[in-house]
Amino acid sequence: MNLIVQGAALAEDDLQRLAALTAAQRIERLGSTACRLVAAMQAPGIAEYCARACLDFGFVPEGRRLSDMRLLAIDMDSTLITIECIDEVADLAGVKAEVSAITAAAMAGEMDYAQSLRRRVALLQGLDESALTRVYDERLRLSPGAESLLAAVHRAGLKTLLVSGGFSFFTDRLKARLGLDYSTSNAIEVEGGRLTGRVIGDIVDAAGKAAALRTRRDELGIARDAVIAIGDGANDLAMLAEAGVSIAYRAKAVTRSRADYALDYCGLDGVLNLFV
Repeated sequence: MNLIVQGAALAEDDLQRLAALTAAQRIERLGSTACRLVAAMQAPGIAEYCARACLDFGFVPEGRRLSDMRLLAIDMDSTLITIECIDEVADLAGVKAEVSAITAAAMAGEMDYAQSLRRRVALLQGLDESALTRVYDERLRLSPGAESLLAAVHRAGLKTLLVSGGFSFFTDRLKARLGLDYSTSNAIEVEGGRLTGRVIGDIVDAAGKAAALRTRRDELGIARDAVIAIGDGANDLAMLAEAGVSIAYRAKAVTRSRADYALDYCGLDGVLNLFV
């Protein structure tokens, strides 16, 4: 196994200490923000050392390549993009504090997701639908490294699935903008140019996200081991469990603890270093 270490700054002293701790054969630089410790061994203290040094780390099988994978499934809010769209829409409605508190509880696994979404959307009743456009145009930003990750994934021939417990207004636009293959999300009801405070149809919750991944995986005839899934919240756990490689990105503690890898300091392009 090789140990991949990533961070905004890789101090030589930190790398040498980790190499000694893991009895690695040598250190190979993968760029200014990542390196590979070749033939590294699992050892107590690695996680603690990396946490103190603000470094992401992960043990990677020798020879695993991105081209070995066939599907990338990625969450939208706070993963592919930097914001929680519903919180920003709520800000324009003057109820951001109330909605954000419910969002945080849902993402931490403290509240049923479907119930939390209905409560949050209800608080948006009467808001002009132009607020959705304003959030997309003025506040929505891709996470660092997102475009580099997707470009590499497309070059490697993977299919891409955007899975969100958020709104199709945003996923549809991101799908077209980024050239994604599939998307699954919730539809918010609009009547007379205003939000009704209701969600249309079945809610895409944790089970819905996992089902969307399974459906695409099975339709494409892809083995579980050839799937990468990336998310940040408790409602992503079921989806992550359906993938051969699961990655928690800037994630809640419950998600980090159950994913194969956690990226807390590098951007989404850090995913690529797990496949070299």
